[in-house]
Amino acid sequence: MVKVRATRSLENAFRRWGFHLVAGCDEVGRGCLAGPVVAGAVILDPARHIPGLFDSKMTTALERERLYDVITRRALAWAVASASPGEIDRINIHRASLDAMRQAVGLLDPLPDMVVVDAFKIPDLMMAQVGVPKGDRKVSAVAAASIVAKVTRDREMQRLHEADPRYGYDRHKGYATAEHLAAVALHGYSPLHRRTFKPATLFDTME
Repeated sequence: MVKVRATRSLENAFRRWGFHLVAGCDEVGRGCLAGPVVAGAVILDPARHIPGLFDSKMTTALERERLYDVITRRALAWAVASASPGEIDRINIHRASLDAMRQAVGLLDPLPDMVVVDAFKIPDLMMAQVGVPKGDRKVSAVAAASIVAKVTRDREMQRLHEADPRYGYDRHKGYATAEHLAAVALHGYSPLHRRTFKPATLFDTME
């Protein structure tokens, strides 16, 4: 995958059109077998450029930690929100992701007057928005939101690993790796697992 730096072009265009507070929003953990889905929302300060913003999936853990510190210091506003495994099972991952993104945007202070969302539009949002396919690779504010969400979620999975080290959350962060699937086959599902995400290979052992 080619590493392409996100830019401020779309945000600058919206500001020229009169939308002065432009937020980016993204979520992480959508495809995980365990743990929450976490959404981030960020309003970048146009006067305080942050170089090197990439989609969180294209950065190393060390880069993300460094950028998280810079983003949270320099942004006009940032917020995170999450949906638990139980909520994901109850309403499905798509709705839970959208709910978390709507909550993250609503926690911003000041509130934005335009929101750029990675891929999807957010239902029942109180302000203007646009969904941009692969927005986390193209739009600086969305890339920043993906980094804030990813670091927040990774830290939570580290904390959950320390509480229950059987599954190796510190390494795979809840994704369905071979190591994780082997641990689930051995120990069964924990309260952190999304039961609606049960892999076909584990149907027999999880019944």
